[in-house]
Amino acid sequence: MARLATRFVCTECGAAAPKWTGRCEACGAWNTLEAEAPSPGAGARKAGRAAGRGVEFVGLAGETPLPERIPVGISEFDRVLGGGMVQASAILVGGDPGIGKSTLLLQAAARLANAGKRVLYISGEESVAQIRLRADRLGLRDAPVSLASATVLADILGALESEKHASLVVIDSIQTIWDETIESAPGTVAQVRSNAFALIRAAKTQGFALMLVGHVTKEGALAGPRVMEHMVDVVLHFEGDRGHQFRILRGAKNRYGATDEIGVFEMTGRGLAEVANPSALFLAERHGHVAGSAVFAGLEGSRPVLMEVQALLASNAGGSARRSVIGWDSGRLSMLLAVLDSRCGVKLAGHDVYLNVAGGLRVSEPAADLAVAAALVSAATGVPTDPETVFFGEIGLSGELRQVAQADLRLKEAAKLGFSRATLPRRVAGGNRRLATPDGIVLAEYGHLSDLVAATAGRASRSGDEI
Repeated sequence: MARLATRFVCTECGAAAPKWTGRCEACGAWNTLEAEAPSPGAGARKAGRAAGRGVEFVGLAGETPLPERIPVGISEFDRVLGGGMVQASAILVGGDPGIGKSTLLLQAAARLANAGKRVLYISGEESVAQIRLRADRLGLRDAPVSLASATVLADILGALESEKHASLVVIDSIQTIWDETIESAPGTVAQVRSNAFALIRAAKTQGFALMLVGHVTKEGALAGPRVMEHMVDVVLHFEGDRGHQFRILRGAKNRYGATDEIGVFEMTGRGLAEVANPSALFLAERHGHVAGSAVFAGLEGSRPVLMEVQALLASNAGGSARRSVIGWDSGRLSMLLAVLDSRCGVKLAGHDVYLNVAGGLRVSEPAADLAVAAALVSAATGVPTDPETVFFGEIGLSGELRQVAQADLRLKEAAKLGFSRATLPRRVAGGNRRLATPDGIVLAEYGHLSDLVAATAGRASRSGDEI
């Protein structure tokens, strides 16, 4: 019998190659090929495969009831899930080591168990004694959660088959589960893909919700084959800097709800506490009348969030200027600096530029362009932005200001937190619906970035400074 050859599978796209190369030919990613030993008997099964019975096709028309949801009991968690867990769904939660994934899931498991649901918590990384110590620290010792420490897939599946009334099963983590029939170590491509498929199939068959904890790579992406993200119904990223107390639970995929929703938590000595008003928390330590600061009225999913954008300029006598960005896209910062230079005459080439989104939140929407530009112009002139003004708007390469979605929600959040003015792109006459401006908010609308620079320059000249 010929020896089965080992193949190499890309962890990014799942493409297979007969030998290892530094670069995946399918997706172009570097150093992503991992060895995968084929299962014995695969060729024989293929040769002896019987003819299938076929599948039944139906039309699009028809009545399908909405999926039944089980609220976790943590409102920020339920917000990201779209209102709660769906029965027979698979949820993948990823995040950096020590960020609080196990803490969050243990708190969620305890809430469900206290509500009368059958909850199973299986850990392959910690012993039962370690989980109990964490539960003591979080004040959850009395929650009726069923704990187990196991790593062998067959043992876990055997235990789950006897559970007829389980509502939630937590696996912490999928990289520690081992299938004895696969000749590779736990955490490899073959193990993770096969074990995830087996556990998801058990969840779909028996009707319980499955939560899988996934490790992340040093780049912040979920470790293991990307096909695992396609198999599950929901992908959640638990983000945050361990130097900050804030944690962000972000939905990257959700087959039963909206994506890009966020839940905000604060890490405390008693675990993760919900933050009902993240805007107030992100702005709690903001000091007004400081040059280089602007408040951005952002939107995370369907939730408006106000946050502070900070910019600092430092003279660079020689060499290439440095661009350091935390919480925003560095490429977009380079674009804005080029627009300020070419279209508005603000020369920053001889300065090191440092940009930070305070609070540890990462912003991805282009609506932050105007707030970043206002912070940069403020830092260049030394004139603080108005502490009662929020900024939002997209900036094009010609310097024009473009409108962004959900301006009403952004203004409403600003008014709720006591802001009295908003700087935003000018509305096109007759081209857009009427903007519902909250009482107490005065709008400053600009059509081009140079208008904002001119207004700031006017304030600088009155105070004796120059750009």
